[in-house]
Parts: sequence; C-alpha cells; structure tokens
Amino acid sequence: MWSIDNLQEIWQLAARLHNGQKYGGQKKGEQVEYLNHIGSVTFEILNAVNKEKSMNADLAIKCAILHDSIEDTEQSFEGLKELFGIEVANGVMALTKNKKLVSKEKMILDSLNRIKEQPKEIWAVKMADRICNLYALPFYWNKERKIEYQKEAKLIHKELKEGNKYLAERLERKINDYAKYF
Repeated sequence: MWSIDNLQEIWQLAARLHNGQKYGGQKKGEQVEYLNHIGSVTFEILNAVNKEKSMNADLAIKCAILHDSIEDTEQSFEGLKELFGIEVANGVMALTKNKKLVSKEKMILDSLNRIKEQPKEIWAVKMADRICNLYALPFYWNKERKIEYQKEAKLIHKELKEGNKYLAERLERKINDYAKYF
C-alpha cells in the first residue's frame, strides 16, 4: 500500500529535479512547465490503478513520478536506489533512453526490451507516458515528425499492450485520434 506522505516527498523531489524545465505547447511560443507532464503521467497511472486492482500501486505511482528523473535530470540510478529501493530504481532505469545508442529507433527498441524485463507496472508507466505525449503536440513539429511519433506509439502499444488492458485500450484510442494532427 502506498503512503501519501511518501508520495508527497517523491513529488517534492521531482519538482526540485525538474525545476525550470519546460516543453513546447500547442501554440507558437507557448512553454509548459515540465512538472505538468509528470503529473499527467501520474494521473493516468492513478486512473489505471482504479481500473485494475491487481496493480502494485506503490511501484507504479513512484515510477510514474520519477520516470524521467534519470533521463532528464542529474538524478542517478544509485541515488534512486538509495532513496526508494532497487525495484523503483530498476523501473526508472528501464524507462530511461540510452543516449549512447546512435538512433532514436535503437533507443526505443532498447528501452522497450528493458521495460519488458520489469514488472507490468513499468509497462503501464510507459504506456501512460505515451498517452500523455499524444494529448497535444508541440506547435513546432512538422508532419514527418508527427507521423514518426505515431509510428513509435504503435510500436509501444504492440510491445506492451499485455501489461495493462485499460491503458492499452486508452493508448490505442489516442493513436487513432492522433491522425487529426496530419
């Protein structure tokens, strides 16, 4: 069972780690606080936990809040392991792209393979992450980038759909709705 006090501590850490980070919004020049994305992924996971009671909510919620902490901040695997244990650190590490690989395609395939070695809750976080990334696109993406992103989303769905029925169905709907952007 998860503790609200523990989650508040994790949220505060995520807020400090991602402080000042922004991403492009839907309108030209719009910048959105990155913590908005972290919250959106966490909300998707909270909803999934309500739909599928067999989920390890504690693991899923912690990894949702921390999912970009190694990839996008100075947070280390060892630091997460010390703070939250090996299961959370391994989950976040699997969700982290290996930037030493030469192409986006190799990065996504590598990450998906590592995710599939983790508990299904990590699969759910990856699907929730992509669902959130399909809400609205940055204003500066061209048609080619949008098509490539949809292709990646389809791959994520194909590889991880067995991890969480509710999120798989939600991701599939988002992928289908995504066509409105091109």
